[in-house]
Amino acid sequence: MSPRPVGRNWNTVSFPSTLYLIPILDLLLSKVPSRWRAEVRLGLQEALVNAAKHGNCLDPGKKVLIQFSMVADEYWWIISDQGCGFDAPVCCCEEEVEGQLPCYEGESGRGLYILYQVFDQVEWNEEGTELRLCKQIRNSARLPLVV
Repeated sequence: MSPRPVGRNWNTVSFPSTLYLIPILDLLLSKVPSRWRAEVRLGLQEALVNAAKHGNCLDPGKKVLIQFSMVADEYWWIISDQGCGFDAPVCCCEEEVEGQLPCYEGESGRGLYILYQVFDQVEWNEEGTELRLCKQIRNSARLPLVV
């Protein structure tokens, strides 16, 4: 995992492991341009559900921690859970086929596919308890996937 981006202000929010994510998502998306908000919401919701449900097993005594930052048109979210972690996915495809989900060893793939489609950088720590997501808006070579 690459070092955490420096030279920026980080905000932090945490919540008990629950699937009621509307206020958290609204906060995390407040500075994202409206054109990109639906797409990023989909990706962040997937990441937060995974942290609360799979990482923390919906244990309300465990927290999901999110650090987030925005500089210029680069948005970062670092999502940590208190679970026992998992092996970060490794794509086992020789090449991507248009319209076909890539496969990931040991994973169903749908949620991971969403993360890799929405965000420009997706990285896990070695323990599998921290996920770093980056979305670059200005230099995006494509239109939003979700409108």
